[in-house]
Amino acid sequence: MNQTQAEAGRTVAIQGIKGSFHDIAAHHFFEGESLRLVECDSFEDVFTSLKKDPSMVALVAIENTIAGSLLHNYELLRESGMTVVGEHKLRISHSIMCLPDDNWADVTEVNSHPVALMQCRSFLSAHHGLKIVEVDDTAGAARHIRERNLHGHAAICHKDAAKIYGMKILEEGIETNKHNFTRFLVITSPENADTLRQREQTDKSSLVFSLPHEEGSLSAILSVLSFYKINLTKIQSLPIIGREWEYLFYIDLKFSNYARYCQALNAIRPLTREMRILGEYRDGKQTI
Repeated sequence: MNQTQAEAGRTVAIQGIKGSFHDIAAHHFFEGESLRLVECDSFEDVFTSLKKDPSMVALVAIENTIAGSLLHNYELLRESGMTVVGEHKLRISHSIMCLPDDNWADVTEVNSHPVALMQCRSFLSAHHGLKIVEVDDTAGAARHIRERNLHGHAAICHKDAAKIYGMKILEEGIETNKHNFTRFLVITSPENADTLRQREQTDKSSLVFSLPHEEGSLSAILSVLSFYKINLTKIQSLPIIGREWEYLFYIDLKFSNYARYCQALNAIRPLTREMRILGEYRDGKQTI
């Protein structure tokens, strides 16, 4: 990052608002940096923001250890032409919070994103008298309660939202599964990619390709990767619209030798159709 960027702060587009899990993941990934958030209502808006400003970066959730892959985000990434330059894995931990003057006895309604509510199902079942209301954003629930001064309402979101929006935490760690992680991709324009990644630290990549509709086409790819000792850490297939029973394969590869990885790509390219490297980057940290 050059001096001008350092003074102004890095611009990062996220889905959600300050205090959301995308915001938390962004600050973990760019630890110690000043960030200027571009808050987007949808993932489509995130990619639109990137196209408008090629110097910007974005964090986009791509998979969760419980809910699985965010399939639409794979499509958005491929169609956008943007490049993956990093990743971060964040443990999803929820807290329940209310206005500072309220206490448990006052709470009659809980607001949060439907996924967060699902992830706290056991906790909510133990408090069966509460009215459950779904909203668009976890941190947005806390902000809404604070701005509208909604006594008797509580929000479920990351604990950092309490400090940001002046809320009181009633209980932390209310998620049912304590091993729930979301993986976020750090993406930017191709022209900005080399300013963010360090080639000598690259040990992971994301690819997308289609295959001939022939017997053994996928197993041939896997055999080549095995031969070159490339670890396939993720494979996700999505149907190709308009081409019945044909699929795009999104794969993540982990490698220790960049030259051998390049040799493997050269070997599988003739076996694929429309193969594209979505990004080469460093295997991401995992934080709680």
